[in-house]
Amino acid sequence: MTAPNRSDFSFSHDYRRFERLLDGFKPSFEFEPVSPLPESEFVDRLRRIRREAVMAGHDVLLVHADSIGSYRVSNSYLRYICDWVREGVLVIPTDEDKPLTLFSIFSSSVILPPAGEPVLVEDIWQVGTWGRETYNRPGKTVDKVVEAVASFVEREGFSSAQIGLIGDATSTSYWNGLAKRLPKTSQIACSAIIDRMQKIRSPREQAVVRAAAQLASIGIEAAYHVTKPGVTDYEIYAAFTYAQMSRGGESGDGYQIGINEHGTHCGKPYGHIVRDGDLINLYISAVIYQGYTAQIARMIAVGDMTAKQEEVLQMCTEGVEKAASLVKPGALISDVANASFDPYIARGYLSSSDSRTMPYNWASEDDGKPRLVPRKHVFDEDWERQGRKLMHVYPATLGPHNPNVGHSVSMVKFTNYNIQSNNHDKLEEGMTFVLHSQWLEPEVAGCNVGDCYLVTETGSENLSHHTPLAVHRVKAT
Repeated sequence: MTAPNRSDFSFSHDYRRFERLLDGFKPSFEFEPVSPLPESEFVDRLRRIRREAVMAGHDVLLVHADSIGSYRVSNSYLRYICDWVREGVLVIPTDEDKPLTLFSIFSSSVILPPAGEPVLVEDIWQVGTWGRETYNRPGKTVDKVVEAVASFVEREGFSSAQIGLIGDATSTSYWNGLAKRLPKTSQIACSAIIDRMQKIRSPREQAVVRAAAQLASIGIEAAYHVTKPGVTDYEIYAAFTYAQMSRGGESGDGYQIGINEHGTHCGKPYGHIVRDGDLINLYISAVIYQGYTAQIARMIAVGDMTAKQEEVLQMCTEGVEKAASLVKPGALISDVANASFDPYIARGYLSSSDSRTMPYNWASEDDGKPRLVPRKHVFDEDWERQGRKLMHVYPATLGPHNPNVGHSVSMVKFTNYNIQSNNHDKLEEGMTFVLHSQWLEPEVAGCNVGDCYLVTETGSENLSHHTPLAVHRVKAT
């Protein structure tokens, strides 16, 4: 069926329709909110962090996170240690009788508590931000922070100490400044202390991830509720966002929506109007609840699909199911990953599950040189209605999105472990990760489906079980 001509469509024509889209919506289950992690959880973390620091010979730890705009920080180290959601430098003496001290880099992107009161921190020093243009105060914020932290470290008797550094790329200018300011100290990167702690989730953390997965499932049900021909990707995205954020989700920007007749699985809303034959992917790469994330992926088919599309949808669904069937304590992660690609190999889409040789959507050429994205006019009615044209074919090559079937889910900006052929670690109780099976062949067919899993004592728990993995079907007009 040919979609009606909507060249005159304007988002300002009927705002009342937007407000009515969720009329009658009720999730199939009740969300179970979880209280913030208790102070005892942070006490235990601090004990473990200090123990590793002592074993490494550190006298004091400095932990840094920076602002990256839009009320976001560059990593989750401070939030993990003391539940501080903003930027700053945390000083952790390894002596248990010495308190934690925080140097806060308050700026125009400040968020006042609550939420934001740090746990276990005794003193907070406000350094502020500096600069002639914005604040009419000469100086650089980095220099002021370095001086404040260095002076405190000296007062506390650490002027000749071994200092452990926990941070990321944004921390470099601070660490370089401190190295010059405290020349008698030795400074050693030790972010791995906390990175290692991200592998296993405590029971209280598991409850938070479970709640995040519930929010994602409710958002997906809301998206299903509003999706029909004539609705825009903006409205689907907004319905998902409202449903999860109204129940406690922290962010509305941790996911993608992709819509076209070929099943694209990575994008943001741009004004696409749902039509007969569209494949819609909800790639929920991060719904954040109390700092922790869950990840889910679902497909929506509008009307009839081609035989090729149906094959790809079924293949990817089977891929997740095959992998999930092996999840239990003691299972090799590589075995789980390899099983997910059995349906691909059986159908001739892949010759091997080896992640080193597997084609994937964003791969360079086989010799490591850059791959040219094919230049071609790809007609998109909704984009061209806005005066633009799509002049390249995305992705540049066929394959899964990544050469793996998933990765850990934790707090944002922590390094993931991947579920792929070269990871021969064993699954352990308390691990949380996503299994997502993907395939995208440019201008032909695509799919991205996945569930969020927790490894339990005897097997696994599908945290996203409220919405079926199989494609959701919407009737055409």
